[in-house]
Amino acid sequence: MKFGDSIASIQKICAAACLVAFAGLSSAKADDAVPEVVEIPTGWFWQGSDSVEREYAYQIDEQVYGHDISRRNRWYDIETDKWRVHLLGYHISKTPVTNDQYAIFVKETDYPAPELSQDEWNRQGLIYNYDTVQPFLWSKGNPPNGRGDHPVVLVSWQDAVAYTEWLSTKTGKKWRLPSEIFWEKAVRGPDGVFYPWGNIFDPELLNSGDRGPFDTMPVGQFEAGPYGLHDGVGQVFEWTSTSKQAGYRLVKGGSWDDRGCGVCRPAAQHARPEHLKHILIGFRVMYID
Repeated sequence: MKFGDSIASIQKICAAACLVAFAGLSSAKADDAVPEVVEIPTGWFWQGSDSVEREYAYQIDEQVYGHDISRRNRWYDIETDKWRVHLLGYHISKTPVTNDQYAIFVKETDYPAPELSQDEWNRQGLIYNYDTVQPFLWSKGNPPNGRGDHPVVLVSWQDAVAYTEWLSTKTGKKWRLPSEIFWEKAVRGPDGVFYPWGNIFDPELLNSGDRGPFDTMPVGQFEAGPYGLHDGVGQVFEWTSTSKQAGYRLVKGGSWDDRGCGVCRPAAQHARPEHLKHILIGFRVMYID
C-alpha cells in the first residue's frame, strides 16, 4: 500500500467513525426528549381511603404541625371512599418531567419558559415571597443552572397539557396527563396501602419538609414504588387531568415543603387553579397503547 493510499484509508475510517458517533449522539439527544416510562399492568387496585387512613393522616398532621387545621377544615374527608377498580394497562413516566426535558419542548416550539416577574408572582396570592421563587426561575429560555435533572415547576396545567401535545406530535403516541385514578394506581400500587412503601409514614423515603433539603432534588433519589415509579410522593405535587370544580384540577403527591405528611398520601386530593404557576407543582405524563 502506498503512503497516499494509507492516508486516504485512514481518512475514510475516521469519517465513518465520526458518522457513527454523530448518529449515536443524535439518537441520544432524541431519546432525551422522551421521558422514560414504566408499564402499569392491567388489573385491579384499591383506590381512595377509609376512615382509618384519614384518621391516621389527621393525627400525623397534628403531631408535626401542633394544630388541627386539616381536621377542622376536613381536608381528607373529601377523598374517594376506598373501592376496588379494574384498569387496563398503560405507561407512565418514571419520574416527574425534568427541567432538561421541558427545555427541549421550549426550544423546539418557542413556548414561553417558566419565567415570572415579581408582579406576576404576587398576583397569584401565594404565601411565598418572590425571593423564595428565585432558584426556580428560568432565564432567557434556559433552566436554572445545576437543576436540569430537577422536576420542572412554575408550570400551569395548561403548560403541562401543551407539553403532552408536543410530545404526542413528536413521538406518534397519544401522551396526556394522567387522571387521578391512573396516577394513584401507578404511585400506590395494587394493595391500597397509605404510602407506596406501606402504612407508616417514613420521612427517610421521600423529599418532604420533614428532613429537607427544603427544595427540589434530582429525580429518582429515593426507592421506587411498587411499579417502579420515583418521586410519586413528596418532591412536587403533580397536575392531573381530573377536575372536581370548574377551573381547578387535582394535584397529587405532596411536595418538598409539606410535613407530616397526610397530604403526600396517594389517596389525598388537593385542587389548584388551572392557571397557577407554583414552585411546588410539576407533572408527569402517560400514554395508553
